[in-house]
Amino acid sequence: MMMATKTIKVLTAVTLLFSSFAVFAGGGEKTSSDDGGRVNTKEEIEAYKKHHLADSHDFHIFSYTNSNNERKHIGFPLPIIVWTSEGLKTFMSSEFHHDDNGHVIVEKDGLKLTKIHSKIYELEAGADHVSFDDHHHATNAHKVLDFSITKSIVGMLLAGVLMFFGFRSLGNSYKKGAIPTGVGRFLEPLVLYVRDEIARPNIGEKHYRKFMGFLLTVFFFIWILNLLGLTPLGFNVTGQIAVTVALALMTFVIVQFSGNKDYWKHIFWMPGVPVPMKIVLAPIEVLGMLTKPFSLFVRLFANITAGHAVVMGIGALMILLQDKFGTAGATGISFALTLFLTLIEVLVAFLQAYIFTMLSSLFIGMAVEEHDHH
Repeated sequence: MMMATKTIKVLTAVTLLFSSFAVFAGGGEKTSSDDGGRVNTKEEIEAYKKHHLADSHDFHIFSYTNSNNERKHIGFPLPIIVWTSEGLKTFMSSEFHHDDNGHVIVEKDGLKLTKIHSKIYELEAGADHVSFDDHHHATNAHKVLDFSITKSIVGMLLAGVLMFFGFRSLGNSYKKGAIPTGVGRFLEPLVLYVRDEIARPNIGEKHYRKFMGFLLTVFFFIWILNLLGLTPLGFNVTGQIAVTVALALMTFVIVQFSGNKDYWKHIFWMPGVPVPMKIVLAPIEVLGMLTKPFSLFVRLFANITAGHAVVMGIGALMILLQDKFGTAGATGISFALTLFLTLIEVLVAFLQAYIFTMLSSLFIGMAVEEHDHH
């Protein structure tokens, strides 16, 4: 009882912290110079939301306006690693600067690189600035192979480190034959939950152990990243379509390589139905096999992105309502709404991890299920 009460208090404090950040982080990137550098217009708020939902090559924590009405950004640079026409180039993102035309650019060993919509491009030889067509597409620059350590990669590395030390603590407790303590005590019920409520019912007693490593990794990886996305660190890793596609492809590959002969027979030559129906059902089953990973990555990506956008949008109300209710009134309204939505987001963080893991185990169970045809 005491432990449960303590956990509730900690979660409440963390939620209040998340909500406070969402409300007071309305500083953003684009500013209005005639109003102290705040974000004031709907267009600027939209730009602020897009910036924080997208991945980036630097780590931006928050912004503020100093006494000289200058906008200051607090954060730190990340390594840029790109393959260009002249080979591998590495440098820190802080080396990018704005040129006379307002373009973000850097020059390395005579080669000019620029950032357009968070993508890195290489300028053509002899070009000193970026030219755009009527659709705002660069006409004198082309993309490079980007292997940079972005903010999302930092988030994934952080989640991996947390999982490593957490499960190491739990594993050491089991080796000693002792009751888990500390982080292990918190992780054990969740591990048992994944085993008894997700893996066993969907995969079956005979095969579930073989897939527990994958299911536990996916569940905790997504859950931790979702929680990190609610912190002032501003991660939105599971809101990146590339990340959710990679996770869904892992499930897809495991399902296909684990499928038994009954699984493939039900896809290409459905037993128990007339031959003409077998021919009709085969392409439908193949299509269904391909749509399963699609449903996995779209559901996770859409729900996390929508949740972040709504929380940030409600936080931005503080700015839009200041003229009508004053700073104190607008802040109070925005804080109350953001607190409510953040509480829901904490639940959604777990729910999306559960849904992805549950569906993955269900697809695996369908692949390894043994049918008795008589």
